[in-house]
Amino acid sequence: MELSPNSLAFIALCNEFCFAVENVGESTRSAFVASMLRLLPRIYISATDLKPEPLLDEDEAYIDSFLDEDYYESIRRQIESLLGEDDVYLEVFEEDMKYSETPIGMSVAEGICDIFQVLYNFIVMVKDAPEDMVNSALTAVKEDFGSYWSQRVCNLMRPLNHIQYSSEADDDDDM
Repeated sequence: MELSPNSLAFIALCNEFCFAVENVGESTRSAFVASMLRLLPRIYISATDLKPEPLLDEDEAYIDSFLDEDYYESIRRQIESLLGEDDVYLEVFEEDMKYSETPIGMSVAEGICDIFQVLYNFIVMVKDAPEDMVNSALTAVKEDFGSYWSQRVCNLMRPLNHIQYSSEADDDDDM
């Protein structure tokens, strides 16, 4: 079994995304936001187009957890600090919004880190893995995409777009 070009492209995009998130401390606000706006839609499209080989046993599709909570929290705080007051945005596609009369605030940093956690675990698992294990991980990440993180990607695009094209983002780089 050989991996498809789209599977290879998806793995490369996941790696690039994880690298950008892990190096947030060395990035400017505008460069980080631009990077997320460039990577997230491409990851979304690539994940949508994933077609891993069917598994004989559906229980084979899994991704181990490698990212520890302290590392997640460290990166989340760095992103939150970089974005400042623009880290919080109002979310209308949150399930709890149906039952709430008050707006629901979400964190860009937490959303990015939630996606990072999935993709980091995926990348660590497939690195140097045999193709059948890579296919299993691709199946699991595709399932997780549909049930969980695809909506996160969409939700993050709006506040990131606002940060990118608002005048405050331009003023931030002038300091």
